[in-house]
Amino acid sequence: MAVASEAACRRAASCFFEVGRQEIGSSTPRASSRRISGSEGLVMRMHQYGKLRGHDGCVNTVSFNPAGNLLVSGSDDMDIILWDWLAKTQRLIYPSGHQENVFHARVMPFTDDSAIVTVAADGQVRVGQLNEGGEVTTKQIGVHDDRAHKLAIEPGSPYIFYSCGEDGLVQHFDLRNDSPMKLFSCYSFSNSRRRVRLNTIAIDPWNPNYLSIGGSDEYVRVYDLRRIQLGASNDMNQPVDTFCPKHLMGGKVHITGIAYSYAREILVSYNDEHIYLFQNNMGLGPNPESAQAEFLDRLEQPQAYTGHRNFRTVKGVSFFGPNDEYVLSGSDCGNVFVWRKKGGELLRMMHGDKSVVNCIEPHPHFPFLATSGIDKTVKIWTPSANKVMSLPKNAKQIIASNKRAREIDASRPELTLSSDLIMHVLRLQRRQSELYREHEPATADLASDDDESFFAGFDDANRNGLANDATRGTQILMIRAGKIKRLGLKSVTTYLDSVVNQECYWVFSSHVLSLVLVKNNHFAGKEMRM
Repeated sequence: MAVASEAACRRAASCFFEVGRQEIGSSTPRASSRRISGSEGLVMRMHQYGKLRGHDGCVNTVSFNPAGNLLVSGSDDMDIILWDWLAKTQRLIYPSGHQENVFHARVMPFTDDSAIVTVAADGQVRVGQLNEGGEVTTKQIGVHDDRAHKLAIEPGSPYIFYSCGEDGLVQHFDLRNDSPMKLFSCYSFSNSRRRVRLNTIAIDPWNPNYLSIGGSDEYVRVYDLRRIQLGASNDMNQPVDTFCPKHLMGGKVHITGIAYSYAREILVSYNDEHIYLFQNNMGLGPNPESAQAEFLDRLEQPQAYTGHRNFRTVKGVSFFGPNDEYVLSGSDCGNVFVWRKKGGELLRMMHGDKSVVNCIEPHPHFPFLATSGIDKTVKIWTPSANKVMSLPKNAKQIIASNKRAREIDASRPELTLSSDLIMHVLRLQRRQSELYREHEPATADLASDDDESFFAGFDDANRNGLANDATRGTQILMIRAGKIKRLGLKSVTTYLDSVVNQECYWVFSSHVLSLVLVKNNHFAGKEMRM
C-alpha cells in the first residue's frame, strides 16, 4: 500500500513538471501550472511525500536549485548534500570545509548547478565548486567575526550575493573577484555603539537595489544599495526605511526571518512573538525612534499570523503559492503552519519534526515544499493526499500550549551574564568535578568527550534566597555532547537558544537559577533567565 501511495505521489509530481515543460515558450509561461498551484484545494491536500536521509545532525538549511529538480541541504555535521529529491536519492555529498554548523546553503543560478555558496557558525563564507567527474573543491571567500546565518542571492545573477552575520556586518560578494566588499555594519538606533546581531537578509525581487535585514532588535531595516555602493550618503549605515509593529517598539524582541512577496510586501518573523506582513506604506522612516506619536497613531498596522511558537531556534518564514497567497512557518511544537495571507486564517498544521521545524522552502515553480529542523532528515511535501485535510483534532490544544509557553517565558525576569558570573561558574566547574565523580563513575566514553563536557553547580550561597527542603545541598548539572546529565535536580528541561542556533542550551528548574551552557566551555549567550 505504501509503495502504491509513493508511486501516486511521484506521478503527481511528474505531472506538474510536465505541465511546466509543455508551456515553456508560451505567451504566459507556466500559466496553467500557476493557476493549479494557487488552488487552495492543493494546499489542503499537502502531504508528506518522503524523507531524505543522509545527514548526521540537525538540518539547518534546505534550498531548491533554480530549476527545482535538485535540493541542497546543510547540517550540524558540516556536510553539504545535493539531492534528487523526486527520487529521494543523493546526487552528491561533500564536506563543506566549515569548522562549525552550516546555517545556509544556496545553489547559484545560471551555473549549471556547479556553484554552491554557504555560511556557518564559524563565520566563514565559502563556495563549493562542482567539477566534472564529481569532484568538489571548496574555498573560503569571506569571513564574519561571529556566526553568519544567511545569504541573499541577487536575482538572476550567477556571481553576486550578500551575507550577514552576528557581527552586524553585511558583505557583498562577486564570484569573479577575489575579495568581498564590506558594505555596512548595523547599529542600534538607541545606542550607536551597540551592533545589531544579524540573523536574516533578503533582497526585493522586483528591485534588487533594495535589501532588508533583521536581527537582535525589533526593526526591519531597508537599505538602498545604490547609496551605499556609490558612497552617496555621509552615513552609509543609515537605512532608507524601517518597519516594526507599533506595540513591539521598545520591546525586547528580535527578528529571525524576513521574506519579500512579489508585491513587495515584507514578511517578518519575530522571536517568541508573531509573524507580521508589512505593506510599503507602513514604514517608520530611516530612524524609527524619531517618529512622532501622531504619525504612529495614524499608521496602519500589519497583518499578524499567530498560533505557532518561534523561540528555540532561528526560524525562517516564507510565502507560498504563485501569487504568494499563503504564509508558511515552522514551530517549536514540530508543526508546519500554513495561513491564508489575506486575513491570516490558519489553514494547516502539518507534523514535520519530532522537535522543531526551522526551515520552510517552497519549490520555485510548483506546489511542493521542503522542510527541516532538529531531526536529521529533510521532509518533502506534495499535494498528494487522497482527501482534503483539515486542522488536527488537537490544534486548539497545541496553539494554547504554544501561547502558554510564550507567556510563561515572557514573565521571567531577565539578567545579564556578567564576566564575574562566568568566572564564578568556571570555578564551580573545577570544584564540583570531584563531587560529580562520587555520584557517577567515570566511563570510557565520558573520558573521550572531555572537550565537550561542562559541570555547573549552585550551592546554598547562590540560590538567591530560594532555599527549601527540596533544594538543600549542591545542585549539579553536566552537559556532554549536547545532552544533560542530572545530579540531584528535578524537572530539568533544555531549550535551544534562538540567537546561537543549536549550540547554546537554556537550563531551567523551579528552584535553581537557569544558566546558559555551551559546549566546549564557550559562552555565546548574553542573557540568562530565572
